[in-house]
Amino acid sequence: MTSTPATGFTVHDAYDATKFEPFELGQVQWVRRPGDGNRPALSAGFWQVTTTEAPEPFDLLIHADETIHIIEGHLRIEVEGGESFDLRPGSAASFNKGAQTRWTVVEDTTEFFVYS
Repeated sequence: MTSTPATGFTVHDAYDATKFEPFELGQVQWVRRPGDGNRPALSAGFWQVTTTEAPEPFDLLIHADETIHIIEGHLRIEVEGGESFDLRPGSAASFNKGAQTRWTVVEDTTEFFVYS
């Protein structure tokens, strides 16, 4: 049996408010963009959203497996047919692709996310 060494791809970044760019909702600072390292399904970054940008709850179909970690703020995420999460600084949650969710931005929030 032969093996092929893994392709070397590494990336490093730190939270930097000057690197944020517009996203579908709110702003994003990419650490790893979709497709980087020849991995189209894997990406990660920081996401910021304000109560002004999302004054009402919104429905979101999870398009890829997603794991989030709240850095600051407060989100409430309800999973259709499942649990409801009140996420505050230090909280984390993970969702399978295809989950139907409803998000409420309770306070301006910054999260770190990974899509896979």
